[in-house]
Amino acid sequence: MIALDDVNALITAVDSGSLSAAATRLGLSKQAVSRRIVTLEAQLGARLLVRTTRRLSLTADGEAFVERGRRILADMEAAVDALAHPGHPRGQLRLTAPATFGTMYLIHALPRFLAAYPEIELDLHLTDRTVDLVGEAFDLALRIGALADSTLVARKLAPVRPVMCASPDYLRRRGTPQIPDDLRQHDCLQRRQRGVTLWHFQQDGRPCTVPVTGRLRGNNGEAAREAAIAGFGLVWLPDFMVCDAVRDGRLVRVLNRFMPDNRALVALTPHHRQVPASVRAFIDFARATFGPTPSWALD
Repeated sequence: MIALDDVNALITAVDSGSLSAAATRLGLSKQAVSRRIVTLEAQLGARLLVRTTRRLSLTADGEAFVERGRRILADMEAAVDALAHPGHPRGQLRLTAPATFGTMYLIHALPRFLAAYPEIELDLHLTDRTVDLVGEAFDLALRIGALADSTLVARKLAPVRPVMCASPDYLRRRGTPQIPDDLRQHDCLQRRQRGVTLWHFQQDGRPCTVPVTGRLRGNNGEAAREAAIAGFGLVWLPDFMVCDAVRDGRLVRVLNRFMPDNRALVALTPHHRQVPASVRAFIDFARATFGPTPSWALD
């Protein structure tokens, strides 16, 4: 029978980077941690960990086992917590969210969530990188966009619509595009650093793409919005980033009837994992806070 303490010793050693650090975290001796990992390898009949004088690394078998082991330990922790504190969210919640959405909207809502659930500790990571929830031990991710097939469970929280817009001055100088293909004659602010940028539309009930060009590229949506306000060209951004500028007239929407509507703010959780009460509480809070008619909606 595989002991969960042995699995936890392996995962703690990997996360800590050394047997000594794992021993400190677990309150054990370095030798005890090593014995647990050796016992685990013997029971499984596979080498899981490569030990050198400078670092620890997982074998291919070890990577596969640790990924599943994390899920098992998380499920066990959630099950114990549910029995010990039924309906009472508590403990640490590791959450990742897009940087711009996090700073513009999420961070302002979190005080109400933490006040409602005083026994939850929130570990918030704002990044535009696609985080590996299982491998990096996150409980929940907020993401925005059209979702591809995934091993994660997605729950829609609020609609997000892409918006194409430009400053009134730019449209006076260059004209207003009437159909997507008109963009070939315009300066478009691109987020990609290399290659051709394709902007996606719905035309006559079918998806279509238009390659766009422009003199200014960048990797930051807020910078692209400010460049559009300054008259550098047309920009494609989610409505939550441009709603204030559209409402006060600094930006004007164009091609609105051609914009796709399959984007959303979603909560992602690992598949085949019991959802802890803290995660359920946050999903319910976010859905009530941001949807179904979010403050950024322009229509």
